[in-house]
Amino acid sequence: MTKEEERLHRLKVIVNSLTEEPGCYQYLDKDGRIIYVGKAKNLKRRVSSYFNNSIKNRKTQILVSKIQDIKYIVVPTDEDALIQENNLIKEHQPFYNVLLKDGKTYPSVCITNEYFPRVIKTRNIDKKNGTFFGPFSHQGTLKAMLELIDSLYQIRLCHLNITQEKIDGKKLKSCLYRDIGKCKAPCVGKQTREEYLQ
Repeated sequence: MTKEEERLHRLKVIVNSLTEEPGCYQYLDKDGRIIYVGKAKNLKRRVSSYFNNSIKNRKTQILVSKIQDIKYIVVPTDEDALIQENNLIKEHQPFYNVLLKDGKTYPSVCITNEYFPRVIKTRNIDKKNGTFFGPFSHQGTLKAMLELIDSLYQIRLCHLNITQEKIDGKKLKSCLYRDIGKCKAPCVGKQTREEYLQ
């Protein structure tokens, strides 16, 4: 058996032992570096597709020729696989992953550390700016949740830098959001900080 045949045999043994559950797979090169990260609804089916003789894509053929080992992580849902893939690509910057290496990521929700906190969608995670929840891989769910929060709690939507000194000194004016009933205007003292935080 040649070295190439041994390599392919070893990889096929790994593939045949894979689960049919959702998860992420990682291909490693001869130096143990992660060169590609992928996600799958069915790990066994997805990973085995790389080793079919029908692969015509030159880039994929080159990738497969460099694989020396396969690691995988089983997750509960397809959505978890998306998030796990995103995190692994950010962490390892695999050579053969083109997408998700550019700093883009799934959005999260931040409750800001402002005097009157806001609830915002963001892709920039900086723990100094607030408390973060997410990431959310489904945009529709995130949008619906933020709309529900806005309608139930009337959290301020403006970007004003509100401080108690500015409120006491009457330096701020209420905006359109108060007029249409989306905010109780804490910026002009119509709602106390204690009421707002509650």
